[in-house]
Amino acid sequence: MAAKLGGGDDDAIVDINVTPLVDIMLVLLIIFMLTSEAVSKKVKKPTIDIDLPTAASGEDKPGEPLSLVVNKEGALFLNGKEVSEADLRKAVRANVAVKGKGKAEAVLSADKRLSHGRIVRLIDMMRVLGVENVAINTKEQEIE
Repeated sequence: MAAKLGGGDDDAIVDINVTPLVDIMLVLLIIFMLTSEAVSKKVKKPTIDIDLPTAASGEDKPGEPLSLVVNKEGALFLNGKEVSEADLRKAVRANVAVKGKGKAEAVLSADKRLSHGRIVRLIDMMRVLGVENVAINTKEQEIE
């Protein structure tokens, strides 16, 4: 008589142990949650609440222009930091000194509820200081 290998139990294994699979999936979920939190902190930029006007003829400008934002209260923000008009003038002069007169660019994002005179005064100030290319940021409007 021949001996049977495997202990002599002829029953088939019908149960699958899912505990290791669940453990691995939980570890992967925790890793995903931690890395997504770290990435979102790096990518997230502080935003300034403004309501941009719409325009159908807007286009993107390449390069790194000065970013000037004016919110609905009239507060000025240069590259995301709140500044006074005097500090804005100093920063614009420094930027023009680095890039050269006529090569410095700025993008003005202003709330649509601000007065036209305030925006014109800011654009005029930028041009007097040497920033000849001042673009006005708008939201894209669908043409009907």
